[in-house]
Amino acid sequence: MSFAAAPRRPSGGAPRARRRSPLGVAIVAVAAVIAALLLLAQFWTEVMWFGQLGFSRVIWTEWGMRAALFAGGFLLMAGSVFWSFTAAYRSRPIYAPSTPEQATLDQYREAVEPLRRVVMVAAPVLVGFFAGVAASAQWRTVLLAFNSEPFGETDPEFGMDLGFFVFLLPALRFTVGFLISVVVIAGIAGLITHYLYGGLRVGPAAAGGPRTTTAARVHLAIIGAVGLLLIAGNYWLDRYSILTNAGDRFDGASYADVHAVIPAKGILTVVAIFVAALFIVTAFRGDWRLPAIGVGLMVVSAIAIGGIYPAVVQRFQVNPNAQELEAEYIQRNIDATLTAFDIDDIEKEQYDATTEAEEGALRADADTAASIRLLDPQIVSPSFRQLQQNKQYYNFNDSLSVDRYEIDGESRDTVIAVRELNLDGLGQDQRNWVNDHTVYTHGYGVVAAYGNQPGPDGRPAFFEGGIPSQGAITDMEGEYEPRIYFSPSTQTYSVVGKPEGDPRDPWELDYQADDADDGGQVNTTFAGDAGPEVGSFGSKLLYALKFGEEQILFSDRVTSESQILYDRDPQQRVSKVAPWLTLDNRVYPAVVDGRVKWIVDAYTTSDAVPYSTSTPLDEAVADTLTTASGAPVELPEEVNYIRNSVKATVDAYDGSVDLYAWDAEDPILKAWTNVFPTSVKPMEDISADLMSHVRYPEDLFKVQRTLLSQYHVTDSAEFFSGQDFWNNPADPVSDAATAPLQPPYYLTLKMPGQEESSFSLTSTFIPGGNTDREVLTGFLAVDADAGNEAGKKAEDYGKLRLLELPRDTTVPGPGQVQNNFDSNPTISEQLNILQIGASTVRRGNQLTLPVGGGLLYVQPVYIQSTGGTQFPLLRKVLVAFGDDIGFADTLDEALDQVFGGDSGAQAGDAGTAEDEAPIAPPTGEGEPGTDPTPEPSGESSGEPSGEPTGGAGAGGTGSLDAALQEAADAMADANAAQRDGDWAAYGEAQDRLQQALEDAIAAEEAQSGSAG
Repeated sequence: MSFAAAPRRPSGGAPRARRRSPLGVAIVAVAAVIAALLLLAQFWTEVMWFGQLGFSRVIWTEWGMRAALFAGGFLLMAGSVFWSFTAAYRSRPIYAPSTPEQATLDQYREAVEPLRRVVMVAAPVLVGFFAGVAASAQWRTVLLAFNSEPFGETDPEFGMDLGFFVFLLPALRFTVGFLISVVVIAGIAGLITHYLYGGLRVGPAAAGGPRTTTAARVHLAIIGAVGLLLIAGNYWLDRYSILTNAGDRFDGASYADVHAVIPAKGILTVVAIFVAALFIVTAFRGDWRLPAIGVGLMVVSAIAIGGIYPAVVQRFQVNPNAQELEAEYIQRNIDATLTAFDIDDIEKEQYDATTEAEEGALRADADTAASIRLLDPQIVSPSFRQLQQNKQYYNFNDSLSVDRYEIDGESRDTVIAVRELNLDGLGQDQRNWVNDHTVYTHGYGVVAAYGNQPGPDGRPAFFEGGIPSQGAITDMEGEYEPRIYFSPSTQTYSVVGKPEGDPRDPWELDYQADDADDGGQVNTTFAGDAGPEVGSFGSKLLYALKFGEEQILFSDRVTSESQILYDRDPQQRVSKVAPWLTLDNRVYPAVVDGRVKWIVDAYTTSDAVPYSTSTPLDEAVADTLTTASGAPVELPEEVNYIRNSVKATVDAYDGSVDLYAWDAEDPILKAWTNVFPTSVKPMEDISADLMSHVRYPEDLFKVQRTLLSQYHVTDSAEFFSGQDFWNNPADPVSDAATAPLQPPYYLTLKMPGQEESSFSLTSTFIPGGNTDREVLTGFLAVDADAGNEAGKKAEDYGKLRLLELPRDTTVPGPGQVQNNFDSNPTISEQLNILQIGASTVRRGNQLTLPVGGGLLYVQPVYIQSTGGTQFPLLRKVLVAFGDDIGFADTLDEALDQVFGGDSGAQAGDAGTAEDEAPIAPPTGEGEPGTDPTPEPSGESSGEPSGEPTGGAGAGGTGSLDAALQEAADAMADANAAQRDGDWAAYGEAQDRLQQALEDAIAAEEAQSGSAG
């Protein structure tokens, strides 16, 4: 016999206690204080931040639930593992048989014994910590389970409310999975301890002798029984999870799943319970053969019933008859997907699009033609910078926003930008703590330009801009608060505010002005409530530690009334106060009730709706815009349910966040409202002014158009064949080797069947499959205008309209149209002329509009310098209808070229080629800039007025423009003659074209020479 455990006691009596060094105690105390302060600097400052915004309940609820789950997970895992260790150790045999196996284990026991107590405590603590972290990450799942709401709809297989699948099932799966992990780890701990201390033997045993002690047998058998019961529960829950399986053709339970897999899971549940009972029997009777046989039976059942049988059903029963057998389940998938993504109420229309351009064809679409946007918000940002940035410490985003404003009683599509703070624009000698954080604290004002007409010389036609702000928006709002303390590009913190009685002059810089009293500067002092107070010594200390800058503690500009502004990105602020929402990647500004507001669309999502198709959002929303931004797509990986349930706003001046319930009937929003009852305001609180700027969100529309490329087919047989599936086209103006998708575009248009034009978001479809044939198969538009009534969205807001083109007609798609533009010899020659010298051509967004009984394509063409100061100017417009192409200085002229000399409508830029507005003078601040373009004096408020800017005295610009116009006219005459078969007229037009191109080259060379 050998001793299984013989702990050694040290000889020589109890050791003498060592004196603790006062220096060591002091060091430990100081380290503890510093650690506490650092933790406080991170956590308490967050409490102050949430408290200032009025969302304290959010952080305390989240932290409280995280802490509770961490504690529960830690205690459950650590307690179970510790119990398993100690139970096995205390029940170890006093003597173990003398066998070679035990002799080897004696050596291991000798080595382990000095560390046994540490291991038996440290190991449970370590695994408990990781378990607690994993459990705390499920705080959203648990909160939703406790606050679930019914959907009012049932799944087609089990007849259970969808709320069970969305709210309860994820929590049950997490709980069962977590408990299985606890049992497995506790079982491993007990198994190792029993083996090490002789309670379990693996090697040869005496004839008839047991391999386990009674205590070890009971211990391990109970753990095995509990584990098998949990596995049985997991099998049972699998039956419900199968309804969200991702299949090859469709998501959800297929015929084989319903008729083979789900019954198999039920059988395996019963088998697992039976085997668990065998383990219980073993705990009392001591025979391991029964549970061993049971486990073997379970494995065989899992392979045969859970794997082989469904595979046989699929291969020999389903595959030969798939279309008939899967029809019911495909239809379930179609219906569930349409409902889950809110595309079940789409208005479809067969659109017999013509490709013949006839004179006067746009007469019935005059409003749409007048509203066609020429300003590309993805291209003109450099123009905004050069003409409206004003100072180097301001900047505009690379991607501007499209909105609409009512000007002179008319709703106008607008390209709008915010003049944001840009510290990187300062010189290195200007960069110091005082300037970075107390002087340059904010941006200033918005800049807006008409979307449907250019300004002088192809520049944006600004109707709001300048510093101080002036223009139509300022007049309409009766002056608004222009200071921008919160914006997407503002990443650093600022310290603002000072006491009223402070004798010092304000030090926060607004702008420089020659007539300012204070040394040519106009300064301000922040007067709102935008950030945590930082006046007390404790607050200064915490924020000095948080940001690692001692100046906060010692600067005289951090006063008793100071506030510290940080987390200033609107999306970041919304995501912090509403961590349960998924945010759209786009945030856009609007001047609302005298304040600049950032509007953020927010979604509630799920991946647990039965039969609905799971969609990877990062792929669905990826297009030219997201690729160009380079920013990561902040969306969950996959969802099969989405609702734009919340509209959020962030005040650009004081950073206040408001959440409005946009879809109050959404069950997920209702559940979160149960958790945070004061966070979301009702829609009735939305003002009329704010409602007029709310728009349909881009990311939601991208997801919906992705799904509609397949789910416009609603018949299961047609869906199974897939012959009518579509694709979204690649962006035809992208220079990338693998072009990303063309983004959707905001436009004001009238869809066939609509009584009047509305602000819409649009996209197109081309044939699916592996083909390079790019004809148009569909056109999708959603009514993006929420109306202008307080607390009530417009009746048609969110109405999806799909035009399906006949399969026997060939309407060019975006790629074909772009190829026609690029390959047209006349257009190519003229564009090459425009690129002579230090210029380059930039093609704007290619817009598609269903007008004139067909599809009209419009693309602005910009010219930009290749060196020095670079900003694009609108010079030409390309238009296509069928195979007819127009190319002119203005959209109005290009439309007339295409539609037989008279389109029947006036575009927004009608008359601008002959009657351009003068270039506005600089603002007088030493930087390039323009005041808002003055309102035209003619009949149409959209037409700039003033003297022409061309002429010989303008360095040849007038000669060049005249030559290019002559070339465009000659090209139009040549196209018309070719259609009519008048080859004599065609030859004469070609001669005129050649002469015009030569004149243009000469004018360009003369202009380059005079510039040099």
